[in-house]
This record gives sequence, structure tokens and C-alpha cells, in this order.
Amino acid sequence: MASREALRAFQSRLASRLQEARTSGAAASWLAVEAAGSKYLFPLNHAGEIFPWTTVHAVPHVKGWFMGVANLRGGVSGVVDLGAFVTQSSTTPRSDLAQSQCRLVAFNDVLSINCAVLIDRLSGLKHLESFVESTPASADSPVYFGHRYTDLQGASWQEINLQALSLHPQFLSISA
Repeated sequence: MASREALRAFQSRLASRLQEARTSGAAASWLAVEAAGSKYLFPLNHAGEIFPWTTVHAVPHVKGWFMGVANLRGGVSGVVDLGAFVTQSSTTPRSDLAQSQCRLVAFNDVLSINCAVLIDRLSGLKHLESFVESTPASADSPVYFGHRYTDLQGASWQEINLQALSLHPQFLSISA
């Protein structure tokens, strides 16, 4: 019970900080998330609302990384397992405990796509001062990959341009 309360408090603080960052300018540049054991950065102006795990209704004849559709604030949104999409694999079942930590990060409304990506964990907000090194994406990286950043602890974070991802033909082609 106490851990559930702490999680709610963390989510509330994170939501407040996201709102502050959007309105104040650029105190934080990215929403930091984890999926399939990798660390990713979403530009704040690309990320939309963050939702707790909810029922996702499966859709037949789709790629393994497309989980289905969910009702998010009264609208139907497609749900993509980010880790499975990046690795081009099928989504793997998660335990109840793991699902309780999962979040759905909706794309910002300005991107005009009713979609959310499933992530395993929120890691908070990151700004440029959080990193000691930056390298551009390699030529063979997906077009939606931005720079790769190394933080003060030596962890590697891959920036994902959600706008480029939302326009990527493979992302838009969910049929199996």
C-alpha cells in the first residue's frame, strides 16, 4: 500500500514538473523512459500525456509489436510496445508487478496521431546538464533515432524523435 502511495506521489510530481517545463521554456528537455532494458529520451514537445497501464484490446492480423487499442481519455489510441518495435520483435507478456510499473506515453496532439507507446518505466526528466557526452546517430540507425547521450553515471540514453517515428512508414504499417 505504501509503495502504491509513493508511486502516485512520484507520478504527481512528475506531471507537475512536465507541466512546468512545457510552460517555462526549457528547464528540462526530455522525458526519460526505459523499455526492454534500454534507456530512451523523448523530446518534451513530442510527448503527450502519460497514462498508467490500462486494458489494451488486441487487434487481429497485426505486427507483434502492435499491442492493440486502448481507451485513453475517451479516445481510441493505438498502443505500440516501444521495446518490441525498436528491436522488431514481438511484445512479451509481463507479470502483474511489471505491468503496474508500465506506462503509456501518448504522442503530443500536434503530431496528429492517436498513438501511445508502452514503456516499462518512467525515469523522470532530463536536461542537457544531465549528460557528459553526446554522439550523433550512426548512418545505419533508424531515422527516428537522435543523438545518443551518456549521463554522469555512464549510462547510455538514446533520443527518439517521436515526430519522425510517427511519420515512419514501418511504424504506420501495422498489418502483419
